[in-house]
Amino acid sequence: MEPCLQKGWLVFWWFEQSGQYLRYEARERQGGGYELRVIHPDGTEKVETFEGSAELTKRQHDFELELAADGWNGPHGWNV
Repeated sequence: MEPCLQKGWLVFWWFEQSGQYLRYEARERQGGGYELRVIHPDGTEKVETFEGSAELTKRQHDFELELAADGWNGPHGWNV
């Protein structure tokens, strides 16, 4: 799954649990590569970086499975 073929793309999703929202973003990094950024309900952030889009896509899939196993509902998304 290639999220978008345009340079500088950003895609994000929300997951909900008990009225709280977790957001995660997949984006192309300036200078090359990709990142997965997770913004937790308390505002803390975690960023993982990847060289290729296939690595990012696999991590996104695994991350969404982890969220579902932890009781998060989603994804609810929007693309910009």
